Amino acid sequence: MTPAVQRATTFAAVWLRRLRDAARGYPVRVALVLPALMLLYLMLLVPFTPGIGDLRRAKSEVPARVMSADGVLLAEFKRVNREWVPLNRISPHVVDALIATEDHRFYQHHGIDFRRTGAAVLSTLKGERQGGSTITQQLARNLYPEQIGRAATINRKAKEAITALKIEALYTKNEILETYLNTVPFLYNAFGIEMAARTYFDKSADRLDVLESATLIGMLKGTSAFNPVTNPERAFDRRNLVLAQMARYGKLEPAQLEALQKRPLHVDFERQVEPPGPAPHVAQFVRRWLIEWADREGYNIYADGLVVRTTIQSRLQKAANQAVARQTAHLQSLADAQRRRGQERAQLQAGFLALDPRNGQVKAWVGSRDFASEPFDHVSQARRQPGSTFKPFVYGAAFVQGFRPSDTFIDQPVAINMGNGNEVWTPSDVTPPSGQPTSLRDGLVFSKNTITAQLMQQVGPAKVAQLARAMGVRQSKLDLVPSLALGTSAVTLKEMVAAYGTIANGGSYIEPVLVVRVEDRHGKTLHGIEPTQGDQALPRAHALTLVNVMRGVVDEGTGVAIRQRYGIQADVAGKTGTTQDNSDGWFILMHPQLVAGAWVGYNDNHIAMGPWGQGARSALPIVGEVFQQSLRYRWIDPQAEFDIPRPRRTPPPLQQPQRRDDPVMNIVNDLFGRLLRHLQ
Repeated sequence: MTPAVQRATTFAAVWLRRLRDAARGYPVRVALVLPALMLLYLMLLVPFTPGIGDLRRAKSEVPARVMSADGVLLAEFKRVNREWVPLNRISPHVVDALIATEDHRFYQHHGIDFRRTGAAVLSTLKGERQGGSTITQQLARNLYPEQIGRAATINRKAKEAITALKIEALYTKNEILETYLNTVPFLYNAFGIEMAARTYFDKSADRLDVLESATLIGMLKGTSAFNPVTNPERAFDRRNLVLAQMARYGKLEPAQLEALQKRPLHVDFERQVEPPGPAPHVAQFVRRWLIEWADREGYNIYADGLVVRTTIQSRLQKAANQAVARQTAHLQSLADAQRRRGQERAQLQAGFLALDPRNGQVKAWVGSRDFASEPFDHVSQARRQPGSTFKPFVYGAAFVQGFRPSDTFIDQPVAINMGNGNEVWTPSDVTPPSGQPTSLRDGLVFSKNTITAQLMQQVGPAKVAQLARAMGVRQSKLDLVPSLALGTSAVTLKEMVAAYGTIANGGSYIEPVLVVRVEDRHGKTLHGIEPTQGDQALPRAHALTLVNVMRGVVDEGTGVAIRQRYGIQADVAGKTGTTQDNSDGWFILMHPQLVAGAWVGYNDNHIAMGPWGQGARSALPIVGEVFQQSLRYRWIDPQAEFDIPRPRRTPPPLQQPQRRDDPVMNIVNDLFGRLLRHLQ
């Protein structure tokens, strides 16, 4: 109990004792004491009702908004599924029906209709319970259910009446009507008249006709009992009663009443599901962060109109959403085709993340193929084996120790003691060992497991894990075993893309950034996040060496589809990854201004994807499509290059057709040859 409440309680108790003593033995005094007792009782309740500040906040409640870097709304954090509409955007029939049915003297009283309250008390004493609450009292109950309650007690009615008087003192009648109609619940997670109109009649509140208005207002007596979807007969009768009330109080011509009451309900029902927005997993991540920040700073994310500015680029996010949806649908069709009869259908999932390596700003984030059916985030929450996308850490650690891309190992069978008894690790490749010397460059470009395993023996798991952590794999546990070289420790996609961002940023790690600032509803900055200074995780020279080697992955190695299929000629480098039995497919691509990665697989990592599950076939198309659009629309600069010269790739010359003796064909060939020369 607060000090103010304690003082009020003590004051009332003292005066109650004095009045009781003064009235003892004097009937006339008793008659005088009763009103005083009632007044003291109401004074005692005042501290337990909402204060003026609470009332003002209720009317001005604005949900927090999450905005992209280019000013597109990503999400709103609403307390309930409601769209507030001003009174002038609500059909007049709704207002007429409400006042005629619920409170026909609404414009004559100041929050409490004493005539109606007295009639309700008399009816209750006769055994016929009747409600006497005004619209303002109902609003008080709807706005403050915890402070006022809903119990059928004198205590609750008194608090409701006091709050109604406060509301009437603060707001105009039109403001009260607007607030009431925007806060009343209508079932099916529809709050307010706008959502009710969309739910039951598939239209906005300003287009409701008199019958539809009467139907919705009729529900207020009991939304379940008079639900036009599940109880159409009751709803029909209740609607007609509302129409009769409208005619009685001059809101409807009596001549129209009989014809209107005969007409059917004509409900057009559709649940209103709050749209997930273009980046639902971003909203989910920001919501968790914002709640913690707001609780610490004393803000309400549902009411204070906070604006969260993020780094997301809406066009790139849209491209990522489309790429994930398109590729997962294609792969799902392949999976369904190979599913055996009677086998349960498994839902394929994917994750995608893109960031700017120069500052760590996240540009696109897709946590699953469909947030509605799979809210679990495969970017920041799911931990999966990264396969060969982990190999750059092995080669980076080797370069730090003095190895060069030209150094060679023999491509031969490998057997490595795991150091825990008699267990021996024998990594192998898709193709048999050649027995020939293979450079470290080719070992990474063509993803040779035998070469990487031998290099791991030289470098050591501890050094590789240390470098991986420094570069960005900072939350997941890395097992210090030789097989770590091939990505056997589970990590998140967010960690891997951040680590590749370190490579693209000259070896400097910058923690991924999603929120740049929080503003109040007037645009004043409440919380700003300063740009993070990078930590040099990998010496710049070695990072550039790693970039140069990984260019070969897309020029001639496992990621060559980036060039051949998607026609990307910009300076890019990357790596594919596939785990055992094709359970996980990975691909991460680097550009000086953008690093993007994708993972594809099932939530159950024991389910294999089949031959199409390799990273180059499952995950690469997602990244390839996003990069293709990013370069085409110049969201990133196609001419930007890493700070290390790259081998210039020239396309093979177009071959001219051979001349034949046929004169007609000679003319055709001449024309075709000129066209080719023009194109070249």
